[in-house]
Amino acid sequence: MLTPRLRFSESDKPLDLTLASSPPAIGKASRGTGQLGSNYLPGFTKGFTLIELMVVMTVIALLLSLAVPRYFHSLDKAREATLRQDLNTMRDAIDKFHGDNGRYPSSLEELVSRKYMRTIPPDPITGNDSTWVVISPDTESENGVYDVRSGAEGAAADGSNYGDW
Repeated sequence: MLTPRLRFSESDKPLDLTLASSPPAIGKASRGTGQLGSNYLPGFTKGFTLIELMVVMTVIALLLSLAVPRYFHSLDKAREATLRQDLNTMRDAIDKFHGDNGRYPSSLEELVSRKYMRTIPPDPITGNDSTWVVISPDTESENGVYDVRSGAEGAAADGSNYGDW
């Protein structure tokens, strides 16, 4: 049985695939020879000077000094938007629970156990799901969770306190 054979060259020797230094460009002398047409001076090696590196680092530092504060401001705005959304979701679940059962839930965990919410979301400002402040109804005949607010201290970008939302 004949097996196909690959020919790499005319002499049937395997092709040498080792990396070799590239030949100089056409019209240029080899590196460091000092001949006319050479881009390099004799005795000097290829590379960047300290001044060139310092200029590049200064430009990068300048660009970072402009970009980083905007990035952190965007993170704060995203946390505030997430807090508003989480509060609206929990308040909606409390209202639905009250509409279905005629009473307010006894805790936020009851909303989860009765499938009105999948989980209690963590407060995006504090990063913890146990910092929510539960507000009871004003009437003495009812108890439970009437409203929920953030337990985070501090003020939002608009000047309002997180606990007042």
